[in-house]
Amino acid sequence: MSAKLRAIQTPPKKLPKNDREQAVLFGLIELYIKSNKPIGSQTLLENGFESLSSATIRNYFAKLEGLGYLAQQHASGGRIPTAKGLRLYADHFQGQGTLDSDQGSLLEEAFKQKDKEIAALIHQAAETLSRLSKCAVFISMPRFDQDFIQDVRLLSLEKTRVLSVLITDFGLIRTETLFLEAEVDELFLHTAEAYFRWRLGKGPEVSFGTDEQVKIAQRLYNELMVRHVVGYLNYPSEEVMRCGVSRLLAYPEFSDATAVVSSLALLEDIEQMRAILRTACKEHALSYRIGEETLETNAVIAIPYKINQSIVGAAALLGPTRLPYRELFGLMRHFSELLTKSLTEAVYKFKITFRHASGSKQIGAAEEPLLEDKTREP
Repeated sequence: MSAKLRAIQTPPKKLPKNDREQAVLFGLIELYIKSNKPIGSQTLLENGFESLSSATIRNYFAKLEGLGYLAQQHASGGRIPTAKGLRLYADHFQGQGTLDSDQGSLLEEAFKQKDKEIAALIHQAAETLSRLSKCAVFISMPRFDQDFIQDVRLLSLEKTRVLSVLITDFGLIRTETLFLEAEVDELFLHTAEAYFRWRLGKGPEVSFGTDEQVKIAQRLYNELMVRHVVGYLNYPSEEVMRCGVSRLLAYPEFSDATAVVSSLALLEDIEQMRAILRTACKEHALSYRIGEETLETNAVIAIPYKINQSIVGAAALLGPTRLPYRELFGLMRHFSELLTKSLTEAVYKFKITFRHASGSKQIGAAEEPLLEDKTREP
């Protein structure tokens, strides 16, 4: 056990009784976070509380249990912290937090990208945050303007059904399922991709084998572009990006299939995720929810980020209630600072404007998306 942890856990002999109770509670919580096992008086005594007797520690345990901070699963077993106890622990360290230097360096590395692919930057940084925190991550984002269509890919699902993948300058990837009136083959789809690139001003003109194929390609192109324009201009709710869900399976809390379904329901409830992220933005600071009714055995840590001093979105971690809050508080604050700095620099460097969802303040002048080179005839 590190000297830093011992300094927090070990109570000097002359501490007031209430402070000793808190030190015992926090010491137990830190051991529980690491082990996911009930903590007994002897275990606590051997990990920084040598100045107290086992009987004294058990007395503290009983009082803390009576106050609702600890629970005992079995009469002869150790104690585990309740959601109330974990919230007290988190409250105590909310304004502090620690950041491991190696983790800080890895997070900074994820933000070294300096090109226009803003969405790709956010995705990469979120994946790194998920890996370092061992949690799922979800982030709300504003809508960035000047994001032109870079490429379109077509994948055959069935003979008359195609999956289109639209790629933008900022690294966004959007998918649409398109239905055809006639069967097409892989050669047609390959030619249609080249045709789309020509219409977008990204490549040379191409030829199809028949007039009917030309009409099919035109219909596909028009359908895809109309859907893109409608989605681009209609912005009723924040876009939410998610990643790292599979990392939660490493926790014993999620080893049971039923627990996974109930505990991770939040990640399938887009409106609840938006509500959590909006609340973080309104509070203008790092916040957390531990074992509340809508989270059950989960915890969420959220923090807003800015562009040019304006809060534009928030990032959140989702994990079990047994999280290392002190470390994650430091990691989340560093993530928010780096994301704020990177996005602000990109907005100024590439002269990008951005918008909030409908009903929110619009920042900058929104521009129409570039669909095609108007000097070309289809």
